[in-house]
Amino acid sequence: MEEQQFINNLKEGKQSAYSQLITDFQQKVFGTCISFIPNKEDAEDVAQEVFLEVFRSINKFKGDSKLSTWIYKIATNKCLEFIRKKNTKKRFAFMQTIIGNEIPIDKTSYFTEVNHPGILLENKEKSAIIFKAINTLPEAQRVVFTLAKIDGKSYQEIVEITGKSLSSVESVMFRAKKNLQVKLENFYKLEI
Repeated sequence: MEEQQFINNLKEGKQSAYSQLITDFQQKVFGTCISFIPNKEDAEDVAQEVFLEVFRSINKFKGDSKLSTWIYKIATNKCLEFIRKKNTKKRFAFMQTIIGNEIPIDKTSYFTEVNHPGILLENKEKSAIIFKAINTLPEAQRVVFTLAKIDGKSYQEIVEITGKSLSSVESVMFRAKKNLQVKLENFYKLEI
């Protein structure tokens, strides 16, 4: 089935089209989510939110890009939204401890659990350090780096997902690599 007919079927609410969408994109969306959120349960929850958003917003899809690009853009945005909410909760909990209204918080660092199936590092501690460093990057750098290096997207796909120009994506990637290099060098200097 050609893409435009598939999109039309989705817009018409055909159950077979929705089933096909999930079959075609379930693993891809989950892979993107776990690239940003290295916790299996949270990544699964966000992936479900992505499909709900796709179902709710399919009538707004104008066809300016491929359907897959639009879905990846939704996935990226949902992941970033989740991370922002998670960080806000951490800051709130920290502020509560400062002013004396301590609330129980999870003492484990959120971004140190790594269950990404695409990363086959022998040492889980090293992968946790790398993910922690990636998550300290400014948002634009984190998005571009994660999509390119963890999720395996081409620069052209990243251009379509983020709406940035190719030169901007290349520039952001260059800065992300430099920042990560400095962060990891500093970490290993402190460890020695």
